[in-house]
Amino acid sequence: MGSLFQRARFASSRAVIPFLLVMALLAGCEAKSQEAATTSPPPPPEVDVTEIIAQPVVLSESFTGRVEAAETVELRARVSGYIQEVAFEEGELVEQGDLLFLIDQRPYQARVSASQADLVQARSQLAQAGSEAERARVLLGRQAISQEVHDQRQSALNNTRAMVDAAQTALDTAELDLEYTRMTAPVSGRTGRAMVTRGNLANADQSLLTTLVTIDPVHVYFEADEQAAFASHALLSNGESNNLIIELGGDPQRQYTGTLDFIDNRLNPNTGTLQFRAVLANPDGRIRPGEFARVEMPVARLEQALLLDRKAVLTNQDRRYVYVVDENNLTEQRQVTTGRQVAERTVITDGLQPGNRVIVNGVQKVFFPGMEVSPQSVAAAPAADAPISDDQPTIAAREE
Repeated sequence: MGSLFQRARFASSRAVIPFLLVMALLAGCEAKSQEAATTSPPPPPEVDVTEIIAQPVVLSESFTGRVEAAETVELRARVSGYIQEVAFEEGELVEQGDLLFLIDQRPYQARVSASQADLVQARSQLAQAGSEAERARVLLGRQAISQEVHDQRQSALNNTRAMVDAAQTALDTAELDLEYTRMTAPVSGRTGRAMVTRGNLANADQSLLTTLVTIDPVHVYFEADEQAAFASHALLSNGESNNLIIELGGDPQRQYTGTLDFIDNRLNPNTGTLQFRAVLANPDGRIRPGEFARVEMPVARLEQALLLDRKAVLTNQDRRYVYVVDENNLTEQRQVTTGRQVAERTVITDGLQPGNRVIVNGVQKVFFPGMEVSPQSVAAAPAADAPISDDQPTIAAREE
């Protein structure tokens, strides 16, 4: 009897266990269904887009050049003598008329004194000859002397007049030589090294004493190839601005605006280039002659050009592409052809149309074409060279 009861109890336990398992499985499925019902899909990622617009663009070419002083003077001794004083600090700024060198003046002062004495003597002789000539004229009228004597005294008068003129000329020359012993700055500018120092002999028209260069303004000379030269000349002749962007020493922080003021009258037959010159203001004197310069000169104008932030252009081997967002906020990969660069923007020559919305920030959030995004409109990156407007076209640089 007891054995029968145990067997019945065991059978009942075996029937309960599967029931409990089924109930647990149903409870888990129900929990997952509830969790799936409460979880929504993630929102589309936010990306920054900019709308492509067409605007006038002036294309430019980049040329290399050198800075040169507007005026360069090689100061040479005009009279011979020993240098008595060097009256400037090497490399300092001087004004026109400032004393730079002083040559020993004593020999030249002595010549001035001797010439003055000769002039006094000649004038005294002239006075005596004049009196004798006048007396001869009166006596000739009385027929007290012959015509020959009268003519001799007139000739003596003319000779003494010439002697006075010669003495005056000698005095002027001596005074000029004395003045030349003071070497002054012919222009305002910066001095160079003193090539002849105190106590050394300077030879007239031979000894280079120092060099002097003007500092404001300076000139930037550069040469353009024949095609670019004539394209630029045609553009400037049509009234385009002659302002140029000049970068010195390869330093983007040293960019200045210069003005084109000279174009050579013939091509260099050896190089096939044409020389240009720009004027660059240098009020603080920081720009030094001889510096390397890179000049951006306009060579063409596009009335309708598409500009896009450079960071929006992606590369895949030799292809360049962008992501465009359509009216349904779906992305599309668009292959493009790029042209010249202007600051942080690129000229798009093919692949886009005005009004296209291009992703400029957040491209890394797009995992495949056709992905939905949440576009946020942002303004295009401003040009560094010129504001974007219809009146002032953007200046684009050499194609990269």
